[in-house]
Amino acid sequence: MRKRPFGSDGPSVGVIGQGTWQLERDRRRAGEALRRGVELGLQHVDTAEIYGSGAVERLVGEALQGLRDRVFLVSKIHPARATRRDAMRACEASLERLGTDHLDVYLLHWLPPHSLEEAVEAMESLVAAGRIRRWGVSNFDEVRLEQALAIAGPGRIACNQVLHHLEQRAVEHAVIPFCQRHGIAVVGYSPFAVGGFPAPASHGGRALQQIAAAHGASARQVALAFLTRLPGTFTIPKAANPAHLEDNAGAGDLRLDEQEIARIEAAFPLPRHCGGVPMW
Repeated sequence: MRKRPFGSDGPSVGVIGQGTWQLERDRRRAGEALRRGVELGLQHVDTAEIYGSGAVERLVGEALQGLRDRVFLVSKIHPARATRRDAMRACEASLERLGTDHLDVYLLHWLPPHSLEEAVEAMESLVAAGRIRRWGVSNFDEVRLEQALAIAGPGRIACNQVLHHLEQRAVEHAVIPFCQRHGIAVVGYSPFAVGGFPAPASHGGRALQQIAAAHGASARQVALAFLTRLPGTFTIPKAANPAHLEDNAGAGDLRLDEQEIARIEAAFPLPRHCGGVPMW
């Protein structure tokens, strides 16, 4: 598994991790998959308090018993709770469900409805209390990132988690370059879209299949390698199927050459930059 620093002065983390949205639908299978993923090197496990109204955090905590020291554990706070009054309570509840005494990174799930200054202050208070090691944001465009950075100061924002898949590469226009300039990791969620991975018979699907054949890999592995080709980028595909997990993990060592990257870029061109960040 390729590893790289997770943001400015962050630990070295595998470029492929594990997403957990909607994993509560099959608890037994999901728990087994999470453990198997860690064994395969998918150490970065991402969840959130709103996933299943806490059920997914609880599932993750149960599944990872005895493995905490091998896991880079990330969760997210509902932005309305990132206040001086509520942040500690929200974080403690997540820690209890996850069965741990700290989070490696805690994210603002999206822009808070109150002042960003208060949200940053709340996150920093959790770092000072030892409940989280670092904090980051999710679904922030470059304008909001700049505002958050001005409040927090250099090196304080660990990552920005954003939608990033082959047919939605909008964050490559300005968000990823901004993060690279400021030492902020970029974590792409839904790398296979939501049930919309390119069909093998489509133009893009054929390109992926042909590149995959040259590497003895799968089309999905090629997609993950492409999405993590840029410095500072990571991705967190969800998988409850052991075969899918093994496929995802196998992408960690796959490297594409310049011609292959150019071919994928042509098959899945950047959309016009309209500002903001897509979430679906």
